[in-house]
Amino acid sequence: MASIMLDALTLDQMRVFVTVAESGSFRAAAVRLSRVQSAVSHAIATLEGELGTALFDRSGHRPVLTPAGRSLLANARDVLLRVDAMRARARGLCEGVELVLSLTVDTLFPLARVGAALAAMGRTYPAVDIRLDVEPLGGPVTALVEKRSTLAILVGEDFRDPRIAPEAIGTVELVAVVAAGHPLAARRGDDPAGLPDLADHVQVVLSDPTPLSEGRSFGVLSPRTCRVGGQDAKHAMILAGLGWGRLPLWLVERDIAGKRLVRLDAPALGRDGQVVSEAYLAHRLDAPLGPAAQAFRRALLAPVDGQPAR
Repeated sequence: MASIMLDALTLDQMRVFVTVAESGSFRAAAVRLSRVQSAVSHAIATLEGELGTALFDRSGHRPVLTPAGRSLLANARDVLLRVDAMRARARGLCEGVELVLSLTVDTLFPLARVGAALAAMGRTYPAVDIRLDVEPLGGPVTALVEKRSTLAILVGEDFRDPRIAPEAIGTVELVAVVAAGHPLAARRGDDPAGLPDLADHVQVVLSDPTPLSEGRSFGVLSPRTCRVGGQDAKHAMILAGLGWGRLPLWLVERDIAGKRLVRLDAPALGRDGQVVSEAYLAHRLDAPLGPAAQAFRRALLAPVDGQPAR
């Protein structure tokens, strides 16, 4: 018998329940729902009868949620949220919106900027699921070639493929750094580090998870290397004093300001140990961007703090 009564629950009853709880009175809920107050009261009474419990204490001036009402309110909100998500997804399918937006980002690119653009896309297309991977070197291009990702963010000019369409979206500053206590940190001013000095110490470098770097070397100047699989590991090893290496400025600004890391004074590594690389948003030529991907692209190119993203 109880299951039959529960089967009679309607989404409208749950929406009225949530609206009364949020607005604090039957009258206010009626205004928000554009209904007469008696209709709201009747919906709540019917819902209480079907659930077999009182949702509101009506003994005071305003209705107050009972303990059962407070508990069931969370369930009602969850049901309505899922139904709204289903409706949004169905609407998106009719409009050709992607079910999933898959993105592979070069480990050198600031994830905060990616997250902000994804959040902006999500406000327009909330039903689109997001799959985000972060990979070094040839990883983003390979993800596109193998059709594992819809979009990729590449940094630098080392990896290209005729099947991939890149669009410049800004620059990434890379700085050569070393821990403050490392011997190379003292080589400054009139005594900068030369190539032989750099070769005397371990260089921490990223390993390519793809075969695209086979037989090629990108900025490796020391015969002594520590190869790591990710930017976080590289950052940690340099901070620990294991060796020197290049890291994106956005990642190490606080460490430099806090004097945990020092920018290497080495003319062979660029002025003030810095080089600038172009960043690109890329997709396959045979896979035009859908509405969600276009929204992400627009958000990524939007001005940041009043300054052009480019």
